[in-house]
Amino acid sequence: MQRRKLEELNLMDDFLFNAMLTHPETGEKFTHTILKLLFNRDFKNLKVSAQKFYAGMNTDLRGARLDVCIEGDCVDIDGEDIPSVYDVEPDQNDKAKAIVAFPKRSRFYHAIIDSRSLKSGEDFGKLKQVYVIFICNYDLFGYDRVWDTIKNRCLEEPEMDYEDGAVTIVLYTRGTKGKISEEFRQFLNYMENTDQNNAVNDELKSIQRMVDAVKRDGEVSLRYMKSFEHDQLMYERGIEQGRLAEIKNTERERQNTEKEKLRADMAQSRIKELEAELRKYKEKSRA
Repeated sequence: MQRRKLEELNLMDDFLFNAMLTHPETGEKFTHTILKLLFNRDFKNLKVSAQKFYAGMNTDLRGARLDVCIEGDCVDIDGEDIPSVYDVEPDQNDKAKAIVAFPKRSRFYHAIIDSRSLKSGEDFGKLKQVYVIFICNYDLFGYDRVWDTIKNRCLEEPEMDYEDGAVTIVLYTRGTKGKISEEFRQFLNYMENTDQNNAVNDELKSIQRMVDAVKRDGEVSLRYMKSFEHDQLMYERGIEQGRLAEIKNTERERQNTEKEKLRADMAQSRIKELEAELRKYKEKSRA
């Protein structure tokens, strides 16, 4: 199992992205920069939780690990300030099965966050505004568009306002269509190609300095090494389980073959017995 060095990672990699957001020296500034680039406004009072795991309600129900969950400013809805949550997910998983399931994955993330947003007895009007933001290096919908915003709508009245507070944003780093600023386009390119050559404006140069600082941090390097050891262990365990499964399948096939052979031998023996009985019957008839 091969893995890139820490120095080679870009911001599309979960480890580096989370390390940037949680680093004591860069986290707050990087978080503000990312959200400002996304929404073109300043944010205050942000609370960042990287790699936050939401367990299922019991052991039989699936949980979800959200890459970066940011609780931030309030959003004005009908004159009332509603707290907001931003879940940012760099996503390089472009397998066909994952793409087909993407809408349900987004739905699940929203549901997981919503299920933790209200205390018992609280009014539904207090439910948080939730933005689930996927930054993809593949064209999820096939329209070559940089930015897609997904909300719930009434099919019969598509222009009718239906604000339930759930927003999914899908960003395609290589998209060419859509009206976005040149700075934002440069940011998306930088997410996938994180180096000095692509830090082409002041904000990206600032981010690059933060990236360099995080990559030089000894504790970050140690965490990366430990995460690699964990992944390596899981990989080897998977291989071993695969080998055991293969051995079990081989043994099962051998047993099935033996059973089939036994059934065939029994059938052949029975045929011979019937033939012998038939000969005896014919001989008795002729006598």
